[in-house]
Amino acid sequence: MIAQVLERAGAGERLGEEEGVRLLREAPLLELGRAADEVRRRLHPDNRVTFVVDRNINYSNICTMGCRFCAFHRLPGDPEGYVLSREEIFEKIREAVELGATQILMQGGINPDLDLAWFEELLSSIRERFPVHIHSLSPPEVAYLARREKLPVRTVLERLRRAGLASVPGGGAEILDDRVRREISPRKIDTAAWLAVMREAHLLGMRSSATMMFGTVETDQELVRHLLRLRQLQDETGGFTAFIPWSFQPGNTDLGGEEASGQRYLRVLAVSRLILDNIPNLQVSWVTQGAAMAQVALYFGANDFGGTMLEENVVRAAGVDYRIPREEILRAIRETGRVPAKRDTLYRILEEYGANPAGPAAR
Repeated sequence: MIAQVLERAGAGERLGEEEGVRLLREAPLLELGRAADEVRRRLHPDNRVTFVVDRNINYSNICTMGCRFCAFHRLPGDPEGYVLSREEIFEKIREAVELGATQILMQGGINPDLDLAWFEELLSSIRERFPVHIHSLSPPEVAYLARREKLPVRTVLERLRRAGLASVPGGGAEILDDRVRREISPRKIDTAAWLAVMREAHLLGMRSSATMMFGTVETDQELVRHLLRLRQLQDETGGFTAFIPWSFQPGNTDLGGEEASGQRYLRVLAVSRLILDNIPNLQVSWVTQGAAMAQVALYFGANDFGGTMLEENVVRAAGVDYRIPREEILRAIRETGRVPAKRDTLYRILEEYGANPAGPAAR
């Protein structure tokens, strides 16, 4: 039965919930990876592994959500809380652009002191100063601004886009199941609201990524339903560019517990590739897994190495601090026999590098 499901999935047949759960629980790991890699080869026959040069800027750590899995946030009034000044944000972007960054990711939780006008002014001033793609403000942030301003989500997105927002990151998804969300993030938007923000963004012509944080309290069924809900929305809109699963980092969090094993990460990654047949790119999470596991993940369905992340604070707050310089990313990709290629946020190739360290290939 498992062998037949893997054969069908590798050949491109669509999987349902029961089959996804069975693969997650029972499929031999290497056979599961082989099937996921077949899908990767079919979607990306060029043998490239892409990456983007970017920086993550957390404009504020003040957040009222109090999610039990988050070690980064501080409640309003906390002496460790901060809001970066415009000048501080500009300096971080300036440094990133000088290092070749094409993308800036900005996220900062739910800070009640920051209104829609604050974000509009910030985005427009960034757009005026820097030639970067602004990939910022996750669905919970957008939904909060809509509630705060008493405006439809679509109107908020339209105003943010006019100010300079180019695409929406997939943060705040965790597990798209309301039982899980009530337990780990009861103040955050529910599943329907997260999907609604993404639907509106896609209908406006904006692209977004999709994510999943697994390894807290979810069941296998709930994890697979998360994937199926993303697949259904992608069927409707086609707006997701990539999917990024990562494992919960329990250090310094109220939720605590144990981190998922490397085998569990690879299993989730491979099942994600088999179920999400309509999302073209699958990204490794070297931020939580490190370079060696990220290399292995390239044999389990992944085709993208994510960003160079010149700065990352949220995972680091949980005690995990992997850093991989650009040259290390190129080396890691080459060691798997793939061709490294620098991309932009929308997965357009900017520069392809040779399979050896000689330098960029002519284009």
